Amino acid sequence: MPNKHSPFYPIIYVRGYAMTAGEIDQTTADPFCGFNLGSTVYRAVAEKDRQPRKFVFESPLIRLATDFGYRDVYENGYDILDPEWQADTDSPLSSRSVIIYRYYDEASRLLGIGKTPSLEAFSSQLGELIIKIRDLVCGNAANGIAAADFRCYLVAHSMGGLVCRGLLQNPKLDKRGAAKLVDKLFTYATPHNGIELLGVNTPSWLSLNDINNFSRDNLAKFLDLADAYKATGRVDWLPEKRFPSEQVFCMVGSNRLDYEAALGLSRTFVGHGSDGLVRIENATLRGLDAQGKECSQCAKAFTYRAHSGFFGIVNSEEAYQNLTRFLFGDVRVDLWLDIDDIALPDELRKAEANGETVNALYQIEVLASPRGKLWYLTRRTVEEDSVACLAHQDWKREPKKNSSLYLSTLILANRARVNPRRRSLAYSLALNIRVPDYEVERRLWINQHFEGSYLFRNALILELVPPPANDPDAWRFTFAWQNQGVSQAREQLDAKALKNGKVEVKVPFDSGTRPGIKGQLRFVVSTWNAD
Repeated sequence: MPNKHSPFYPIIYVRGYAMTAGEIDQTTADPFCGFNLGSTVYRAVAEKDRQPRKFVFESPLIRLATDFGYRDVYENGYDILDPEWQADTDSPLSSRSVIIYRYYDEASRLLGIGKTPSLEAFSSQLGELIIKIRDLVCGNAANGIAAADFRCYLVAHSMGGLVCRGLLQNPKLDKRGAAKLVDKLFTYATPHNGIELLGVNTPSWLSLNDINNFSRDNLAKFLDLADAYKATGRVDWLPEKRFPSEQVFCMVGSNRLDYEAALGLSRTFVGHGSDGLVRIENATLRGLDAQGKECSQCAKAFTYRAHSGFFGIVNSEEAYQNLTRFLFGDVRVDLWLDIDDIALPDELRKAEANGETVNALYQIEVLASPRGKLWYLTRRTVEEDSVACLAHQDWKREPKKNSSLYLSTLILANRARVNPRRRSLAYSLALNIRVPDYEVERRLWINQHFEGSYLFRNALILELVPPPANDPDAWRFTFAWQNQGVSQAREQLDAKALKNGKVEVKVPFDSGTRPGIKGQLRFVVSTWNAD
């Protein structure tokens, strides 16, 4: 029978990498391994004589408690792995529990032997923890959950995401079948394709402080991806036969400037297009089918936050909203951009017709915010190095293959509606496509070029009404472009039914200029957590 607590399953938090013995000791001294940290930022106000308004984010742990009734599992100073901890009727382990996977305890000089176990050991022990949690939850009659119906969520920061993938992807590390008990995986700033310094991946022989954990050579073995790594040189693959890619969300940071690790040297060596430690292009995952081919993109969203610290990605409102919507939300929207035609400037069109090689990098900005909110669910801009990109020559050579770009996943929640009497869910989506730096035979073409100009720039309001239970295909969609001023979404959109209970709607756009661009925003929509 279905789990009556769905979608509020136990959350297991898996922290990131600690480099030095001192950092490991500091980690183990914190009961929540950083998940309890919040942040305070400022928002501008209109009056000159007033201080900027403070905007406080309490912490993921406190917000899960206040918003959803989650609680920690420490009792009388003990955690659930301690023999003294008692899960009795007075203090049951409920589905709404946050469990901290304290995998560095053994490596601590305070609580352990001062020797760090391997990544393989971390993943295997995570499986043991999941089994322990299942037994405690299902062993208490008050919860009313059969062992076959138990599920949990994994929420991981940085290297913690690799620890989770080891359990989910490598059968040798999952001796008791714990992977099948995991319902979803959410990763913050995880180096899914390893870490690079000065453009070079961490070498496998650099064992100092376990830095070789981020070597692709080592990760390929750890994640059981030898064939995929040999074929592609990458390890950011998730085999569908091991874990469904649709059940994974990757939260990506794009602010390297606020990352202070190693006195700022990390952000310097990792460079632009990163959160200060992990490059944006290495922070997401892709699905791999049975034939070893890419078959899907794991959900992803972007925020202007650093890898960690007070202004880090974990303790941000944007990441928290994506986390809770992914775990508990109601409507999932996978956002795609389909390009139908790209018009070059007349002079370049003639040069291309004469056999000269014309190239350009089209940079696509996307900013999406729900109605009535003060933050973005996803934020991809040129200045933050987080844009989606398409090279003109790639599009010209294989337009069918390269004309569709996956941009982000946006999950909406009924609880977040400003007006509870309105069934509709809505958000604003800014779509900006920059005028590129055109090149002819690799020489920069600057005629008629104005820095900061756009091929297309507009904002879309999309409003959707989920279908009634007796008619799952009866979605209702309206939209409005905002170039003539802010207006309500009134224009109707036709929905096309897809497989697996999904529908698809398309909103066309056309710059109507030369140079210019023409295409459509494509929204793949489905109910989320419906079962």
